[in-house]
Amino acid sequence: MDLKLISDHYQLTSGALKCHCIDKVSLPCPTRPLTPPFFLSLPWKEGICYVISFLTTVEFRWSLANHDQFALQHADSSNFYITEKNRNEIKNGAILRLTTSPAQNAQQLHERIQSSSMDAKLEALKDLANYSRDVTFAQEFINLDGISLLTQMVESGTERYQKLQKIMKPCFGDMLSFTLTAFVELMDHGIVSWDTFSVAFIKKIASYVNKFASDISILQRSLAILESMVLNSHDLYQKVAQEITIGQLIPHLQGTDQEIQTYTIAVINALFLKAPDDKRQEMANILAQKQLRSIILTHVIRAQRAINNEMAHQLYVLQVLTFNLLEDRMMTKMDPQDQAQRDIIFELRRIAFDAESEPNNSSGSIEKRKSMYTRDYKKLGFINHVNPAMDFTQTPPGMLALDNMLYFAKHHQDAYIRIVLENSSREDKHECPFGRSSIELTKMLCEILKVGELPSETCNDFHPMFFTHDRSFEEFFCICIQLLNKTWKEMRATSEDFNKVMQVVKEQIMRALTTKPSSLDQFKSKLQNLSYTEILKIRQSERMNQEDFQSRPILELKEKIQPEILELIKQQRLNRLVEGTCFRKLNSRRRQDKFWYCRLSPNHKVLHYGDLEESPQGEVPHDSLQDKLPVADIKAVVTGKDCPHMKEKGALKQNKEVLELAFSILYDSSGQLNFIAPDKHEYCVWTDGLNALLGKDMLSDLTRNDLDTLLSMEIKLRLLDLENIQIPDAPPPIPKEPSNYDFVYDCN
Repeated sequence: MDLKLISDHYQLTSGALKCHCIDKVSLPCPTRPLTPPFFLSLPWKEGICYVISFLTTVEFRWSLANHDQFALQHADSSNFYITEKNRNEIKNGAILRLTTSPAQNAQQLHERIQSSSMDAKLEALKDLANYSRDVTFAQEFINLDGISLLTQMVESGTERYQKLQKIMKPCFGDMLSFTLTAFVELMDHGIVSWDTFSVAFIKKIASYVNKFASDISILQRSLAILESMVLNSHDLYQKVAQEITIGQLIPHLQGTDQEIQTYTIAVINALFLKAPDDKRQEMANILAQKQLRSIILTHVIRAQRAINNEMAHQLYVLQVLTFNLLEDRMMTKMDPQDQAQRDIIFELRRIAFDAESEPNNSSGSIEKRKSMYTRDYKKLGFINHVNPAMDFTQTPPGMLALDNMLYFAKHHQDAYIRIVLENSSREDKHECPFGRSSIELTKMLCEILKVGELPSETCNDFHPMFFTHDRSFEEFFCICIQLLNKTWKEMRATSEDFNKVMQVVKEQIMRALTTKPSSLDQFKSKLQNLSYTEILKIRQSERMNQEDFQSRPILELKEKIQPEILELIKQQRLNRLVEGTCFRKLNSRRRQDKFWYCRLSPNHKVLHYGDLEESPQGEVPHDSLQDKLPVADIKAVVTGKDCPHMKEKGALKQNKEVLELAFSILYDSSGQLNFIAPDKHEYCVWTDGLNALLGKDMLSDLTRNDLDTLLSMEIKLRLLDLENIQIPDAPPPIPKEPSNYDFVYDCN
């Protein structure tokens, strides 16, 4: 039958789902009353979310009573319920089904999982694990004290069935897996505080990490629960730290399942991150004793498989947390009165000038000794020759610089003595001051590796070479200090050129790091190829590509064509906004990636946005993005610390990298649309495009670079000698394919 649906606001469920009109829908005329679930597919109109308002008709035709016990639900694998809050997110052409309400479903499952029948219980837990992903259902199940029921089952209920493991082991494993899955999904909604769980529950979860090493699903969910406990509760961190040891986690890294390895490193990172300052070094020592670094290098980094993004992120976090152990020394000033610290400087002098004999300790020789020490400290390159301890009172790098110098002197003694003696024999104006260079280099390396900053939630930038040595930062310094001395000689530098040399050395280090060398030896080899001469060639090449003519006619020409170039950049930015970008939602458990997409309408008047189930391949059509924001309603665009979502307090949010990628659109009185760009390029494109829409200047670094490049190209084109040369208005035609390819030479 053809049924005309009229515009009305009937309540379909207790969720007060309001309905819109639709022209005509074809529904089968049933010969007998039907019971849910049954399906309905609607021909959606573009730009309008049509939701069903056929309740009274359904009640009349299909004898459906107690309508508050039913609800609409997506018929896809998500099984998410339709509510007043999410009804605008329904995609065009989506298939919905009429089924039991969330409250009714939660009540039924709450009863079924307590069934005495193993098969019924297993099926109920499987359904619960599936439905728990929906926040609407989760809220109803939690209201029935469902979390407590699951924790009780984990603490004691499962013990009833452990006796049956020998005869029903697969059933027991599946039951526990579904129980833990449902628990993880319910807790991920953030409705219940993590602080409410007992020690017995924590002990049980920790025991699963050892008991079920062969059951991937149970092990994975147990590790996920432990990570969330540590990250979300200080009290639980202490309890988990007592129950789980590094020794229990290490074997899971030696397996072949990368997902289990990822969860294991995530738990280690969480324990590392939440540990008190005085416990972190102790934990680092334990990790060193258990050879965590070499195990990760062998079984993860050098395994015969690609490293996925989440594993790369966890390795990056571990790298950052490891280097952050240096922060205490980096921010510690040297006490000139501390004899133990002064002895380190004496040791540096002794190693470098050991051949010289010490004068006798007499009143006459004291002055000679002071004079000799002053002369030696000058050779060592300290700024303060009389009391070099004063050179280490600046933070950063503080005492970390002195630690690096001592490590270099002891572990690379030949190179250390060569550098010191080599420079002490030069003329004063050409000597490379080892002490001053080491202090500034240590400070530079701390800046490059961002020592002291919290890890970013979006960064995957780990360096494999730092996992090849237990003292990787010190070895990194030793390579770089030798590079600095080599570059100093190549530049024939004097003390006045110190800052120039440091700039060149930083460029050499950064260029070598971008190649992601797999070992410190490979990094050293990369630096050998980046000599000062090579850096000059690279700079010259870049300078030629961005040649800037300074004559008056050229400057006038620039001024004339700059508005055209800016308009071209503006159009490019707006075109990119029309194409749209996929953004990732940040949450407490990063592995469950959630995405949303935003794009500008072709007429530049409306921003369309909406959630996605997975990262899209290509553009997302406008009609699948149900939320809209008129450009005319935008009041301002803010960035960095001014963004509302950056003002929230969180363990991993207040870091420099995320702040540099954050921007927000403010609209109406309190409305906001918050973004974290996937990278710096997208950040510049979107902030430029939004500013252009608002009639403001585009001020990003990307705009400046594009403007310089396009201006240079345009000027060079206009200065070409094109007299008597006819430039075609249309591009030349593509030539036909050749009749054969005999002229192609196969090098293989």
